[in-house]
Amino acid sequence: MTAHGLTDWLEPRLASAAALARRKQAAAPGVVDRMALGIDLGTSDVVSMLVDAEARPLAVRLDWADVVRDGIVWDFFGAVRIVRQQLDALKAWAGGELPKAAVTSFPPGTDPRISINVVEAAGLDVAGVIDEPSAVAAMLRLDRAAVVDIGGGTTGIAVVDGGKVVYSGDEPTGGHHVSLALAGHHRIPLEEAEALKRDERVRRDTEVWPVVRPVFEKMAAIVQEHLRGPARGHPVDTLYLAGGSCALPGVESLFAQMFRDMRVVLPRHPLFLTPLAIAAHGISQGGTA
Repeated sequence: MTAHGLTDWLEPRLASAAALARRKQAAAPGVVDRMALGIDLGTSDVVSMLVDAEARPLAVRLDWADVVRDGIVWDFFGAVRIVRQQLDALKAWAGGELPKAAVTSFPPGTDPRISINVVEAAGLDVAGVIDEPSAVAAMLRLDRAAVVDIGGGTTGIAVVDGGKVVYSGDEPTGGHHVSLALAGHHRIPLEEAEALKRDERVRRDTEVWPVVRPVFEKMAAIVQEHLRGPARGHPVDTLYLAGGSCALPGVESLFAQMFRDMRVVLPRHPLFLTPLAIAAHGISQGGTA
């Protein structure tokens, strides 16, 4: 089984997911033999994605939400309500029935039952559960690499050796901390800082990167500690970055500077890399309809 290529396989799927989420509509109607559903409960957002048997996005729903913090669903009923609304939207967009089971995820080192409870309370069976960076590693069919998933509250890492995930870990510091840095610098509420971070015009502002760079340096240092520590017996040659915060200018070059002996890969639309991987895991688990 060969690795999935960045340009010909991954990028078109991520671009499609981003477009579907932005337009809030389904892909062009057609005959779909098998579908899989993935639900990503993140610190900053909740994403439900429906894909076909080739992991091509059919419908995507993204809602910015504060229902999860550091891998803990602190607003359980809010999370269930959002997922139910997303399922209703996906069903309407897809024009038919959804799979009765979904795949969900969890940050490494946290209790997967937390996400499972939300999915089941929303009326679905759970076809599978996997930690986020491992989901990306499995979807890309990596051989010897590391996946760094910068979530809202944590930075997770999965190390792949010989095509198998041999180590995964997770530590606090993520996109939420980037927003805290922006809020403090501009002296604005955190909610406004979150909106600023997602604004593409702000991302291109040359004054933003110096403010948030120390946060990303901390994330890179976390990855270095894991690679040099518990995962040191499994050297890697490629580092894949995932997570919406990675879209800020400067992130890719910073990691390239701090990991000079590795190839650093940052796909476009990194916000949708983990949700796509979670949905794709449903195909391998047989969670399709």
